[in-house]
Amino acid sequence: MADPTRPLPNLVPQPDGSWTGRTVLTPTSFTTRGLFTLPPSKVIPVIVVPGIMGSNLRAATSPAMRANAVLDPGEPAWRAPNGTFEGLKTARKWKEFDPKKRQKLLNARTLEVDNRGAIHLPLEARNYGTTEAEVRQRWWGEVHWDSYGRLLYGLQVGLNHTFEMDPLDNVRVICSHWKNVMACDPAQWGVRGIARVTEAELDKHAAYYYPVYACGYNWLESCDASAKWLRQRIERIISFWTERKRECRQVILVTHSMGGLVARACAKQIPEQILGVIHGAMPALGAPACYRRIACGTEKWSPSNGQVDNIKAEHVAEILGELPKDTMPVMAAAPGALQLLPNHLYPQPWLHICLVNKVNHKDVPREVVHLPAGDPYDMYRDTQSWYRLIDPVLADPAKLYNDTEVVDVLRRAVDEAERFHRKVLDTYYHPNTYAFYGADPEHMSFGAVRWVARDPAAGAVFTESNIKAAARAGYGPGGGRRVRVEGRSDLYFVPARQDVAGDGTVPHQSGAGPRGKVSQLFDVRGIDHQGAYNNDATLMLTQHLIVKLVQKLQ
Repeated sequence: MADPTRPLPNLVPQPDGSWTGRTVLTPTSFTTRGLFTLPPSKVIPVIVVPGIMGSNLRAATSPAMRANAVLDPGEPAWRAPNGTFEGLKTARKWKEFDPKKRQKLLNARTLEVDNRGAIHLPLEARNYGTTEAEVRQRWWGEVHWDSYGRLLYGLQVGLNHTFEMDPLDNVRVICSHWKNVMACDPAQWGVRGIARVTEAELDKHAAYYYPVYACGYNWLESCDASAKWLRQRIERIISFWTERKRECRQVILVTHSMGGLVARACAKQIPEQILGVIHGAMPALGAPACYRRIACGTEKWSPSNGQVDNIKAEHVAEILGELPKDTMPVMAAAPGALQLLPNHLYPQPWLHICLVNKVNHKDVPREVVHLPAGDPYDMYRDTQSWYRLIDPVLADPAKLYNDTEVVDVLRRAVDEAERFHRKVLDTYYHPNTYAFYGADPEHMSFGAVRWVARDPAAGAVFTESNIKAAARAGYGPGGGRRVRVEGRSDLYFVPARQDVAGDGTVPHQSGAGPRGKVSQLFDVRGIDHQGAYNNDATLMLTQHLIVKLVQKLQ
């Protein structure tokens, strides 16, 4: 009977083209053999680009950057919580932060990416030679583990273990996880049929090594700046491998949510250095939820949530901000956040102002105003209308700007969002792009935002003209707004609930935005936005698509 073997930590590439590995001496009585696995010499790095708030941020350590007003250099500014206990603890902490502190703490110009975030490798990682020290060097600590850990680890193991030797027959067989990919019902990916992965395709796939990286970014900055950061990361990774005498010419990008916008902008700059892109849950046309959260605060519930999920939503709202006075100071001057607003390609109108009348003892809604009517960015720049996105008073509680410049600062942030949407992205996608999105009625999203008020039925006549011209009279609980029509009629508008299928954040009409512009689009049911990759079907789909991308290599 042969002595057992145990995998040793993955080999490290050297500048002279060799590989080195480290192990420890053991007593002669210890007969288990150590096993190093020699990777192929051809390398295709895979880079995961997270969504908004999926990157860890800290106070800038560079003396060239502005100092954070709340934190010492290097002190964590943003780390999304991992697990229920940490989530409750984080919610309690953020609930105590007043608007001034939120604005100072999450000031984009004072922050940088933090690579010290949590990494929780499963115990089985040792069976594949994967260590925390190795993956930290690949920047896995830059991103939120609960959202992306399963994806990072799943790709690292799955892509680099294609075949194995059957211990009984000593013949090559396909690894079990690839058998699952090959046998997956296409219906789980939202399609009736698909060209399945073949063993011949796996042969070609196995000829390459796939080191998996993460690329966090400052999600408060413009996605254009983040795209430049991603480009530098790509060029650095390719240089690393070529300097070690490996064949490495292109990378594959796997994106989530806002990361898709960043990756598209980057791919437009260096398409030849990118073999392909896989987008998951991308708000291709923006999302009305962004308007809702800036203008009204973060929603605390959804009609498609159960009791437990609504409790979680309440804690998320405590972290992100329950009221507009909490969310505007962070988001209103942050180009990255504003670039998630519905863009010029999003189906219009999507902002509706409604009155509810009592007719035969039943509530009958009547939509009076439909917006935007034309350029949505003009509506975003409007700081006067009662239904405005941004209130300059709420947007600058810390008085970081003087009274004469605050409106200009806010409008410049909207200008940058418009420039990014129209001139940087527009309809561009890398030629080798796949995308999946959610269109699930079990994960309702805001396809539109509706301001709803009850008609007091006191004889006043409400029209599109006088509703739009109404004077703002203040804010109410739950993100509501009080207005006065023609100086005499008071109405109280509140935001209505989610209204269309999606993933809980991105509505189906935005998720499906890449249709006709990418190689294939998948409507995957049963995924929620933040956990889009914490799903067997999407992980298998991602691996399936990577194999298909590799077949394009000559």
